[in-house]
Amino acid sequence: MERVSIPALSRIAICGGTHGNELSGVHIVREMQRRQIDKVGSASLTTVLSNPRAVQVCRRYVDTDLNRCFSHEILSSPITDSTQYEVRRAQELNAQLGPKGSQEAMDLVCDLHNSTSNMGLCFIADPSDWIPLHIYKYAKNKITSVPVTMLQAEDIRDKSFFLGSVGKHGLAIEIGPQPHGVVRADIFNLMNEAVELTTDWIEKFNSGFTFEGGEVDAWIIVRQVDYPRDPLTHEITAAIHSHIQDKDFCLIRAGDPIFSTFSGETIKYEGEELAPFFVNECAYYEKKIAFYLGRKITLTIPSISVKRE
Repeated sequence: MERVSIPALSRIAICGGTHGNELSGVHIVREMQRRQIDKVGSASLTTVLSNPRAVQVCRRYVDTDLNRCFSHEILSSPITDSTQYEVRRAQELNAQLGPKGSQEAMDLVCDLHNSTSNMGLCFIADPSDWIPLHIYKYAKNKITSVPVTMLQAEDIRDKSFFLGSVGKHGLAIEIGPQPHGVVRADIFNLMNEAVELTTDWIEKFNSGFTFEGGEVDAWIIVRQVDYPRDPLTHEITAAIHSHIQDKDFCLIRAGDPIFSTFSGETIKYEGEELAPFFVNECAYYEKKIAFYLGRKITLTIPSISVKRE
């Protein structure tokens, strides 16, 4: 099997609070800062509270979604008196963790998120980036208490608008269900375990351990589905049907119920066999997304080891 040598990951960033009301990452970062954890073996570790103003008011964002502000266009836009707070903050983070696309950027940016959806432990990354795929493979073999999945990032890396794209390698860890503005011990502990496995993997990789390749499953987004809406007011007219509520990554087929209207009717699914995820995500109501639909694919990844100078 193909074997690839990759430079050591000498500078790591773990970020929480990119969305200020997703509290597992907020408290993990604060705890790491309290304990003054600044090393992963021989690698330096930077911990960042990404959106401190949003964390302070326990809201997803102040002006706009920070995790959509890391495109090259936004990062290079001029700052004026009317610039939104999250755009300013994105440029600050790019200066601290990047610059994006440069040799000075962090080797890995790991961004911690919570979902109100029943996502279990979900890794989100570029499918062509071997580092996060191997971290996912490693964690999936270690964690058996919940489903562990990989979701392919929606956009190609050089055009990505997510925080993780600022680093040479980027990884988002998404765990749910957890209500926004709330911290649950089971979800916090699961995220903490995922972070520890990530740092364990990095330490092993940097020390010269070879991680064997093979096949890994990943989910790709096919399309997004909005709620049924009133044609005049554009208000939603239905809720997620119990048949798919809390059934993220479970296949649905034509004829399966997906919405219950407020007038008592059932709306059924039409289309090819796919799986919904981010089902009834609270933050996606404003984005007009009831859930995503996707399919599972199999990726073949090479064995990797650290490149020696």
